[in-house]
Amino acid sequence: MIATLDFLIKRFETFNHAYFGGQLPPVPIKLGRAVRSLGSCTYKKRRRLFGKMEYYDFCLHISRRYDLPEEELEDILLHEMIHYEILVNQRQDTSAHGRLFRARMQEINQTGRHIAVSHRHALPPVAAPKNAKPQTVALIRMKDGRTGVKRLPDDPRRIRAYRRGLLLSGEVASVNFYQTADPYFLRFPKSSALNIFFPNDPDLLSHFS
Repeated sequence: MIATLDFLIKRFETFNHAYFGGQLPPVPIKLGRAVRSLGSCTYKKRRRLFGKMEYYDFCLHISRRYDLPEEELEDILLHEMIHYEILVNQRQDTSAHGRLFRARMQEINQTGRHIAVSHRHALPPVAAPKNAKPQTVALIRMKDGRTGVKRLPDDPRRIRAYRRGLLLSGEVASVNFYQTADPYFLRFPKSSALNIFFPNDPDLLSHFS
């Protein structure tokens, strides 16, 4: 099915009571046509007294570009609701999908859901722009056996900071950087934020050869 606001709002209310004790405050939900991300939880942050970080102005974004099975769309919404729960309670996770996120994900999945760390729907191919320039891409191997990818700005300082931040998490086994003009990687947003994308793609490693 294609996501609609009516469907998402009703499911948010249902899931809030079923899995979050009805404790999540109402939050704006917006539809988009994102190619690279099926869902996201956005927010702003500010530093409060004594340097403590405060998260606020939350919004859940769901892509309506794809026709997905209803259960998969629900699991995407639940994925973003977990992020929202952690942030709205002003908690700090160990990484983008760290211990807090994984504990809640596993708890909810025990009821029969199939929430994943990464949204598993296969993203469509991206056409190469004219005069495509090489880009910096990280190949990340996790200690749990997963392989992830990240497209980074061409800034050595930010690249080093990204690698250092991942290794400090304790969940990453190795981080290797490549320069490539392969249009495959254009589907992933370019940033130095400490996150990792785990595409459901058995041919992922072939793009690094």
